[in-house]
Order: sequence, then structure tokens, then C-alpha cells
Amino acid sequence: MSKAVKVGFGLAVFAVAITAINLRAGVSSLAPVIGQVAESFGVSSSTAGILTSLPGFCFAIMGWLAVPIARRLGLSPTLVAGSVALLVGLAIRPFIDSYLPFFVLTVVLVAGIAVANILLPAWVKEHSRGTNQVRLMMTYTAMLGASGAIGPLSALFFSGSSAWRWALGVWVVPVIVQTIVWAIVLSKTKRDIPSTGVMPDPDELAEASPKANSNPGGSLLKSPTAIAMLLFFGIQSSGAYAQMGWLPAILVEDGVRESTASIALALLGGFNVIGGVLMPWLLSRLNSVVLLPIILGAITTTGWLGVMFAPTAAPLLWASLLGIGGMCFPLALALLTARTRSPLVTARLSGFVQPGGYIIAGMVPLVMGFLYSSTGSWDAALIMVTVMSLALIIFGVRAARNVYIDDELAQQS
Repeated sequence: MSKAVKVGFGLAVFAVAITAINLRAGVSSLAPVIGQVAESFGVSSSTAGILTSLPGFCFAIMGWLAVPIARRLGLSPTLVAGSVALLVGLAIRPFIDSYLPFFVLTVVLVAGIAVANILLPAWVKEHSRGTNQVRLMMTYTAMLGASGAIGPLSALFFSGSSAWRWALGVWVVPVIVQTIVWAIVLSKTKRDIPSTGVMPDPDELAEASPKANSNPGGSLLKSPTAIAMLLFFGIQSSGAYAQMGWLPAILVEDGVRESTASIALALLGGFNVIGGVLMPWLLSRLNSVVLLPIILGAITTTGWLGVMFAPTAAPLLWASLLGIGGMCFPLALALLTARTRSPLVTARLSGFVQPGGYIIAGMVPLVMGFLYSSTGSWDAALIMVTVMSLALIIFGVRAARNVYIDDELAQQS
């Protein structure tokens, strides 16, 4: 393992901030103009809906691939490669005149986003310590939420038949900055292979700690808590991608102005910023978190019901409720470490929950587009996500119980 090279704190803050600000904007900027994109290419809503599913599927695939790649090439080189992929996709996509190459370039840029989404927290842990590490993670969380908030707003500044091209293309500017910054970082870190403590390898951990290996020998598929976490994470993420991909289109079809629909989507990202800061603080002060998925799931359900039955009455209120409900995401991430003891079990659980959850998340926007194309209405799709919000409560309560997955695995042997 290579020893981490010290990166100046100022450079680290800027690198983390500029990367995090690009992790959602490239995707969330598509939602307000997806109808224009579909019309421009002459494709159906279900076909265009495939684009809204790409983040979930790419996050699932890169969840399996990014870590092994980083363990061989280094964190910074892999992050530079991801930044280049994002840059290429964003730079070329606005000039495309047919759906297939547009789709391929969207895959490329989302794959670049997925790499950074998975590896940036590990880079922070590798290249910072103590208070600086906390500050960098707070920067990451805040900018990630802000990214989702500002992405949809680009649609407000352009009009005409080519508006969608400008709304998508403008985001290449911060990615150019990101790529330059990471090239500078790479010149300092070189091939920074992550240490085992930062990015655990199950085989290495098993060799280093026989005791740790004795407990996690069972299957996570037979752990009720692990399954509940997978479904909780997957349902929450699917709701987030449904909102990011389809909420503006749903509101506009029901009579809400396009500008208001874009602001509604931006509100979701704003609450992500608040949730990213509030949830860790709240979790550190509660003896039991079982009530949190109940409250947040109920708020999410109310938001979807408002969109279904009274979309024009208070679209920003419904978006705010969905944004508050989205605080289930930091809760789901926190449970990965809160319900495990061994680093090996934590690594296995993360590799089980996140890729599997993102597969679920990728399927839901796709199904929503299919239901709309088949029925000519958003009603069936909205019923589906509302029912899923109720299921979020059920699986969230099961995942939040004070049970250690290590113990459930040990009982299998």
C-alpha cells in the first residue's frame, strides 16, 4: 500500500467542493427539459425515461467496479478518469441530433459521476485526518445537496427550440474546472493506492483478523436486517430518482408553469443540504432511530398524495415535503455503520446494500415512463411511488432496530 501524500487543505476543500457540485447538476438539469429532449428526438416518454434510470444502474455497476479499479490505479487517477468521462459527456451531448448517441454520452457522463460519488469519500478519508476530515465531509455533503438544487435552475435562463441544449451544456464549465483541479491534485498524490482502513478488502481483513472473519461467515441474504436495509435504501433512492427524473414533467402536464416546476425540483436539493447536516447530528443524540423512518416516510407519502390530487394547489409545498422525506437517504447511509461492529461486515454490507439498492432505484423511473406511455396518465405511476413510500416505513423500521448484523450472521454458523 502506498502512503497517502499530504494535499494542502485549501486544495482539498476546493477539489471536494467543485466535484460535489457536479455530482447531481449534470443529471438534475435534464429533468425540467426531458420533454423537450423527447420531442426533439421524436421518441416516446418511456424511451426518454430510460435516461432517468441511468443514474441508478450506473451507480450499481460502478459500485462493483470503482473500488477494484481504485485499488489498482489509485484514488486520484481514478477520480481524474471519472472527471474526464463527465467532461466528454457534457461537452458533446448538447450538439447531438439523434437519441442513440445522446443516450451513450449520457451513460458516459453518469458513469463519471458514479465514480466520484463512490470514491470521493474514500479520498477524503485517505488524505485528511481529524477536524480537517470532518470539515471536508461537511463540504462534500453540503455541496452535494446544493448540486441537486441548482441543477434544474439552468432551464430557467434559456428559451426557444434549443433551450434544452443550453440548459444541459452550461454545466460543462464547472466540470472543466473540476478536471483541471484534479489534474493538479494528481500531480501531488501520484498513484495513491487506498489503505485497507479506507477501502477495506474482505480477503485482507479476513487474513488480518481471524476473529473478525469468524462472525461474518454467513450470508447477508439470510440476514433480515440486511435485507431490510437493502430495500429501505433501494426504495428511498428510487423515490429520489423518480423525483429527479419525472417530477417537473408531472407538474407541468398538470398545469404548473415550467419555471415553478424547475424551482420545485431545486427545493428537493435544498432540503438535501439541510438533511445532510441535520441527520448526522440527530443520529448522534438519539438512543433509538425507529421513529425517524416512520415520520419521514409519512411526510414522503403526503408529498406524493399532494402531487397526485392537488398538483397546482401548492406544488412547492409538495416538493418541500418530498425533500424532507428525502432525509431518509443520510439515515440509510448512517445505518450501514451503526448496525455493524466489524469493518469486514461493514464493507460487505455496503457492497450488498448500495449496488442492489441502486438497481431498484434504476428500475422505478423506467417503469414510471412505461406506465405513462401505456396509460397516457401519471396516475398509475403516482400510485406506485405512493405505495412504495408506505413500504419505506415498513422496511425503515425493521432496518432501524437496535440489531447488529454481525450477530445475525453469527447465528447462521
